[in-house]
Amino acid sequence: MSTPAPRPAQLAFDDLDTPLYDTTFVVVDLETTGTSPDGDAITEIGAVKVRGGEVLGEFATLVDPGRAIPPQIVQITGITTAMVRDAPRIEAVLPGFLEFAAGAVLVAHNARFDIGFLKAAAGRCATAWPAFQVLCTVQLARRILPRDEAPTVRLSALAELLGAQTRPTHRALDDARATVDVLHALIGRVGNLGVHSLSELADYLPAVTKRLRSKRFLAENLPAAPGVYLFRGPSDEVLYVGTAVNLRRRVRTYFTGSETRPRMREMVALATRVEHVLCAHRLEAGVRELRLLVAHTPPYNRRSKFPQRAWWITLTDEAFPRFTSTRTPSRDSLGPFGSRAAAAEIAATVAEYCGLRTCTTRIPRTGHHGADCPPVTVGDCPAGKSGTLSTASEYASTAQAVRDLFDGRCDLPLHAMRERLETCSTAENFEIAARIRDRTVAVVRALRRTQRLAALARIAELVAARRAETGGWDFAVIRYGRLAAAGSAARGIPPMPIVDALIASAETVLPTRLDATAPTLPGTDSPDDRCHPPLRGAPPEETALLINWLEQPGTRIVHTTHGYAEPRLGAGPWSAWTERAEAAAQTEAAGRDYLTSTES
Repeated sequence: MSTPAPRPAQLAFDDLDTPLYDTTFVVVDLETTGTSPDGDAITEIGAVKVRGGEVLGEFATLVDPGRAIPPQIVQITGITTAMVRDAPRIEAVLPGFLEFAAGAVLVAHNARFDIGFLKAAAGRCATAWPAFQVLCTVQLARRILPRDEAPTVRLSALAELLGAQTRPTHRALDDARATVDVLHALIGRVGNLGVHSLSELADYLPAVTKRLRSKRFLAENLPAAPGVYLFRGPSDEVLYVGTAVNLRRRVRTYFTGSETRPRMREMVALATRVEHVLCAHRLEAGVRELRLLVAHTPPYNRRSKFPQRAWWITLTDEAFPRFTSTRTPSRDSLGPFGSRAAAAEIAATVAEYCGLRTCTTRIPRTGHHGADCPPVTVGDCPAGKSGTLSTASEYASTAQAVRDLFDGRCDLPLHAMRERLETCSTAENFEIAARIRDRTVAVVRALRRTQRLAALARIAELVAARRAETGGWDFAVIRYGRLAAAGSAARGIPPMPIVDALIASAETVLPTRLDATAPTLPGTDSPDDRCHPPLRGAPPEETALLINWLEQPGTRIVHTTHGYAEPRLGAGPWSAWTERAEAAAQTEAAGRDYLTSTES
């Protein structure tokens, strides 16, 4: 058994355009004690590594299955129990095989059988199974050879039909060598049909309609670069918008059998052309996709088309403020929420622990809260729990407590929630404690989302850099939570001149401004901050996308006009507690599911 030096990594999706003559294949065949990967075991492994028609190495070994080999299997393979008694066990063999096959495309005749046994063996050995690209010569033969030429695709029949130099013998190495010859012959057949790369071979395998395959020309002129693609219909309307690291490769998959979604097949059937927008890197592509979804609302996209339909909870502008749900955020808002019901649930919890009124009576500035809240129902309004009347100035501290909670200046309401949770738990009121826990988690999540987005949206300009996958740097100029410019510097190119050019040519972003005469409350923000909603008008999904990019390991801040930080008393420090609470909730749910399944 000879083993050349393995390649260090498995084949990545971006490598699938490798020409077939430069693709490394490891053709493998197994002999086993039976047909079930779960109940039977491997008795022999044979593999041949080839590239460009040249054999690079072979791997062959008997394997002790740890049991007797059935007589009918001995009759077929000739491998007896005595032959494998001194052979190594699979846990000793498998690491060597995986090293031999590293970085290659696995090929097998009836790959489901062979790869199924290998995966099962890896599971029993507690060995991670690499993400191999797998090719099945049975599927390839059925796709390429007509029925009248190849009534059967058994390995012995194909070896004879295609002139293989090695005849199958039901021994692993001989069958692997025969499969190599079959593979080369089949690749030779499709080479005349324009299949010259691994991705083209993978696309050729599934059976697709002639009409679908005929539209593949729509992807021919697309660049092999990151960007956004738009499928347009008969009236030039946008049907679908998507992003890709490699535009040509991604769009081409829509015209192959690898696309199985009925909606997408329907969309492709309607498409008449494909537009594209080149982007500097993935971040820019993601942002442009979000903007195009809003601009065109394509019917075949399911998400992110209607950001204006999000809900916010905000304090009303009156002497005795209360919460209201709105589509348009004000300065004292929390959100966004996907539904009005979700917003109302958070509003009810915050009102309860901040003492904000929930009664709907409009009270004049000279009036008193509580006058229309009779003692019998006073518990329905958190602001009336004391049973006393309050003036507007007395009530102002309650509204300020909500603003401080939203802005991260005070987290006392969160502590009150946790204390009540602990009190109920100590009293063994576990159902009530669980409800309080879940409500607290929902509030913390909502606060963190808004505060996290607002932390970036308040910065006039932030320039960040990240190492590109191919070397060099990717840059983003972010202004008030929106991407104002994007670019990249190739390996060896001085980056700072490119950064300066990006800043000079970046989009001007003006933050959304509310009433410029809004008063400044004592001890709070500057007058300028009081004039803006939390996100300064930035689209929440775009800002979240930028934050996720900034938080990836290796991202560096090149320049910023303000400090980039979340509030000290905001929801951020509660993240660890929230994760523990959610883990506890998941454990409880798993227990309920188990009881349900065992009692039914």
